[in-house]
Amino acid sequence: GSTTVPTQKVAPFFTFGGRAEEAMRHYVSAFTGAEILGIERYGPNEPGPEGSVKLARFALFGQTFMCSDSYVKHNFTFTPSISLHVTLESEAEIERTFHALAEGGMVLMPLAPYPFSERFGWVQDRFGISWQLDLRPRDQA
Repeated sequence: GSTTVPTQKVAPFFTFGGRAEEAMRHYVSAFTGAEILGIERYGPNEPGPEGSVKLARFALFGQTFMCSDSYVKHNFTFTPSISLHVTLESEAEIERTFHALAEGGMVLMPLAPYPFSERFGWVQDRFGISWQLDLRPRDQA
């Protein structure tokens, strides 16, 4: 018989103003274990600019995210008060990911040891999304 894949009930949804595909491709290059799952684009005579992202899905470490390019101009954007916390497995991985996300963005807390983590960094990337990167404690490996 066929097996059904459980559907993820909650997925973060990012609304971009024309940079959804660029952001997705950036995240897939910044994180190991990331992939684009699908992109649906606006066609001719649809409300959004032709070729822009109507709805896209990508995954980071098995967590599905959704995003789109809004053709409606909103007077709001992303804020660091909501961030994505990612636990990474190695020094090399956290270092590489932090620097990739920080490029063109803003470092909110530098990558360093803190009382709550042996290696932690918080960055708002160039698209406005905030990421808290944490190194998995050695005793939890």
